[in-house]
Parts: sequence; structure tokens; C-alpha cells
Amino acid sequence: MASRFISHNRINGLRARLQTPGSRAVLALFFVVAGVLHFVYPRAYISVMPPWLGWHAALVFVSGVAEVAGGVGVLPVRTRRWAGWGLLALCVAVLPANVQMLRDGLAAARPAWIIALLLVRLPLQLLLMRWIWLATQSTRAERLNYLKET
Repeated sequence: MASRFISHNRINGLRARLQTPGSRAVLALFFVVAGVLHFVYPRAYISVMPPWLGWHAALVFVSGVAEVAGGVGVLPVRTRRWAGWGLLALCVAVLPANVQMLRDGLAAARPAWIIALLLVRLPLQLLLMRWIWLATQSTRAERLNYLKET
């Protein structure tokens, strides 16, 4: 019984830490920087697009805009939930590119450590999605404060 209680407290503690302004700021910075990199190094992103998917340059542009908008959107309470849904959809949408990077790495016989990083990236995407979900859920205090302001 005690171990279940501790685990429950740990989960609530993690949830509370991921819903802090600091956590949201880090998440926002992560996505804004990632989005800007789509415009600074578009060829790098185009090169990992699956061949069966058309419009590589346009999709890199759109995903860059979506990352910047989603990153900025997690900060204000008014846009946070929608930004979270958008970033979750984006994480699902980029999965084919992540799989393609792994396939290309295997086909090119990249070193084992690179393959390991590409393999680890796939489950890390799930952790990123969990962070997005928790960080974009408003706390009870934020919801009450928002209702008072409107």
C-alpha cells in the first residue's frame, strides 16, 4: 500500500513540475528553436522525408511554422490547450520522417551508436508527447484565474 502511495505522489509531483511556467518555457523554446531550424537548414529536413511523401519543401516549411506557432502557443493560457493538440498532431505527423532516418541509417550502414540514437529517438517521441500533454493542461488555479478575468 505504501509503495502505491509513493508512486502516486511521484506521478503527481512530475505532473506538477511539468505544468510549471519554467517547464512550459523550456518546451516553448525547444519547439521555437526546432521550428526556426527548419528555415535555417531546410535541406537537412528535406533529406529525411520519406520518398513516398510528396511536397518535401512545402511540408518542411509548414512543419517549421507549426513548431514555432505551437511553441509560442503553449505560453498563454488562452492558446495553451490548442497549441498542445497541435504539437501532439505534429509529433504524430513527423513520425514517418523519424522512421525514414532510421531506415536510411541502416541502409547506409551507419555506426552502431548512430543507429542506437535513431532507435532511442522513437520512444523519446512518446515521452515528448507526454510532456506536451501535461504541460498544456491548465492547472486548476489557472482555470479559476482565467474565469475571474473573463
